[in-house]
Amino acid sequence: MKKKVRDIAAVRVGQLFEIEEIMPTPPLKWAGGKRWLVPTLRKLYSPYRKRRLVEPFVGGLSVALGLSPQKALLGDINAHAIYFYKWLQRGFQITAPMENKAECYYSNRERFNWLLSKDDAGSAEASGLFYYLNRTGFNGLCRFNSKGFFNVPFGKYAKINYRRDFDEYVRALTGWEFVHSDFEKLKLRRGDFIYSDPPFDVEFTKYAKEDFTWEDQVRLAKWLAAHPGPVVASNQATPRIIKLYKSLKFKIQLVSAPRRISCTGDRSNAREMLAIRNME
Repeated sequence: MKKKVRDIAAVRVGQLFEIEEIMPTPPLKWAGGKRWLVPTLRKLYSPYRKRRLVEPFVGGLSVALGLSPQKALLGDINAHAIYFYKWLQRGFQITAPMENKAECYYSNRERFNWLLSKDDAGSAEASGLFYYLNRTGFNGLCRFNSKGFFNVPFGKYAKINYRRDFDEYVRALTGWEFVHSDFEKLKLRRGDFIYSDPPFDVEFTKYAKEDFTWEDQVRLAKWLAAHPGPVVASNQATPRIIKLYKSLKFKIQLVSAPRRISCTGDRSNAREMLAIRNME
């Protein structure tokens, strides 16, 4: 077992190590991923390390891997990501063809959507194809049309490093529960530490067949405010998002975030919000 996985147990009892040396890297690309925010979140989570981490929007898994909790409840409305993570827990190997070529990409995308049409999205083959499409598609987007079919175009990267063997994730994901669910259906405990990173309050929110509307943003904020344990939420720092969380007695911090994806080519830092409740 590689050193970075061998040292996981030491991290989980609170010793300080550089996270890149001891945990596998996030296996998927994810628009709006929070790997850059992990050092800040680690400081906030540190006093609560013995508590279960709950992420209603686990996304690309970067925060959970970065915080390395002993127990975690990790949900997402994107069923394909959840299926993939569940396969990682078993010891996963991909056998599908993986090439950084448009012909291979569109062939695999067609096969993936055919599996979806046959209600076989949870199969090992579908999860392997989802990984390939995620690594090869444009900007790492995870986008589905109204029928639930993956429709991201070929990404045209100069080079992609694919992996087929995911055995190192088995131990890293021990004690974690993955759930395909709306956030309100998650079974919380009073002391859970919640980190919430929903689709941002921007025009594009269709990361699954279901959209994430302003009404969902309000529903989420009220759900988080009702939790008696520690809560940290991030979102785009739009005026209405800040107003919403302030009205629910969250403490607001503004942070500068790297802009990974931009339809205009603008790569200047974006302004994001951290909303915090029930923390000393």
